[in-house]
Amino acid sequence: MTEPSNARPRVGHIQFLNCLPIYWGLVNSGALLDLELTKDTPDNLNRMLVDGHLDIGPISLVEYLRNADELVLLPDIAVGSDGPVLSVDLVSQRPLSELDGRRVALGSTSRTSVLLAQMWLREVHSVEPEYFTCPPDVNAMMLEADAAVVIGDVALRATYEGESRGLQVHDLGQAWRDWTGLPMVFAVWAARREFAEANPGIVKDVHAAFIRSRDTALAHVQQVAERAARWEIFDAATLANYFQTLDFSLGERQIRGLVEFSRRAAAVGAVRGVVTPSFAPV
Repeated sequence: MTEPSNARPRVGHIQFLNCLPIYWGLVNSGALLDLELTKDTPDNLNRMLVDGHLDIGPISLVEYLRNADELVLLPDIAVGSDGPVLSVDLVSQRPLSELDGRRVALGSTSRTSVLLAQMWLREVHSVEPEYFTCPPDVNAMMLEADAAVVIGDVALRATYEGESRGLQVHDLGQAWRDWTGLPMVFAVWAARREFAEANPGIVKDVHAAFIRSRDTALAHVQQVAERAARWEIFDAATLANYFQTLDFSLGERQIRGLVEFSRRAAAVGAVRGVVTPSFAPV
């Protein structure tokens, strides 16, 4: 049980490029001084928030849906897309219609993307592959499988290099948009419900810091991309395009997409039921 205290809130941050603009804004605003920030992979941050080792943080959509009773969402902030996302891919060495019974590798850090890919292949392409989990390395995956689901920096590289390597690259953000007509939400920011109830002022301040951070970074996206390109394999133009392609909002259409994903996930038994999200009062 999370107890209210005067300690800095324990906040998670995803160590992927898709969250770099938000982190950049936190650094430049000085807000990091008010947070106990933990940077880790999506899987580990999911676990830490659900287990109560974080108070506030990003969480994959699937894990939020599975634990919605214990969490409240922060309004108007998420990671998603309304069309291509560029960093959530199904890469394949053969046409999707030929994947029935074939091996498909699942990147171990991609729970929401994995479920999206499985539902899309079953419902849209009428195939049921043999899935197995492995680390998200496209070269290794393609030695053992006919296709693979990857996210994050690995997928972004596949987006730009996959075709030249003879791979078919299917953007799962675009796939969801074509399938449903709605935006896809891959991750949300949430607070543990008990923490939010005991510390409404802290949650409001953290939410405001995230919103300021996002807006500042997107207003200076070229500068963010140029700084990031010093340390990444991608050039500044590629990164700027990526950051501007991502959808960091959680408005009415995004919420409709979230609820629709929960409906489809519930229909295949991946979550307990359709989730209507509840929000922290900020």
